[in-house]
Amino acid sequence: MNAKSTAGSAGAAAVSLREVSFGYTPEQPLLSGISLEIPAGQWVALVGPNGCGKSTLVKLLNGLLPAASGQIEICGTPLEDKHVAEVRRRIGMVFQNPDNQFVGETVEEDILFGLEGLCLSRPEMEARLMRVTAEFELAPLLGKHPGELSGGQKQRVAIASILAMEPGIVIMDEASSMLDEAGRNALLAVLRKLHGEGYTVLMITHDAEEIRAAERVIALGGGGVAADRKPEELFADEGLLAACHLRAPYGWRLAAELKRLGIDAGSAAGGEELAEKLWPSN
Repeated sequence: MNAKSTAGSAGAAAVSLREVSFGYTPEQPLLSGISLEIPAGQWVALVGPNGCGKSTLVKLLNGLLPAASGQIEICGTPLEDKHVAEVRRRIGMVFQNPDNQFVGETVEEDILFGLEGLCLSRPEMEARLMRVTAEFELAPLLGKHPGELSGGQKQRVAIASILAMEPGIVIMDEASSMLDEAGRNALLAVLRKLHGEGYTVLMITHDAEEIRAAERVIALGGGGVAADRKPEELFADEGLLAACHLRAPYGWRLAAELKRLGIDAGSAAGGEELAEKLWPSN
């Protein structure tokens, strides 16, 4: 199975919401009348202030929470009771707290558990186990109980367990929050690879570099979609950044400060790009 095989009918969006609303109490809806589409293969960053409904929204996508109204389709399949199992096979979700995702007595058992649920052959399960073990450097951890792992190790295992299932749509709910810089960079490298292979990526994040890696940014606020832009458009909007409790990447902020000083460094988002723009003026 690959990402493209999970895309459903030809031309179907990976994720489609039409007038979707949800509230933990009927009197106070958290999300109201949300309509959006995410094409298959797109990488989207979902941003917004704490409490705006980001995690709630992604839980609606595979039926972990029921929408109060509206319609949700995943790869052209309506999210209804009779289709929930099919939809959940198409979506892999990695949450902020990896302890909520462990079911096995060892790391190896935990990764294989999800693969067994897909009724794969033993050689295929072993091949996928070997692949994610190598990608996430898990070989020394395979025999360990999840309780023996550090927070960062747990998160790497949780991510590997989901990606081993090749779901087609990958949702990360601040999944890099427990990773160090090297771990974040490794995760971004894996996500870039998946995106290149046709996976749809939806990433809840406050991290500027993760937002920068996305093709599109959807900002939630006030119960709905406050903005739907490219990352560079978000970084250029100081008001929207403040509303979402975000900071632009260091390169963007430095370029803006240099511009105020009369030095045009363009809108480079990374340190290397900024250095290349400034080098000729040295």
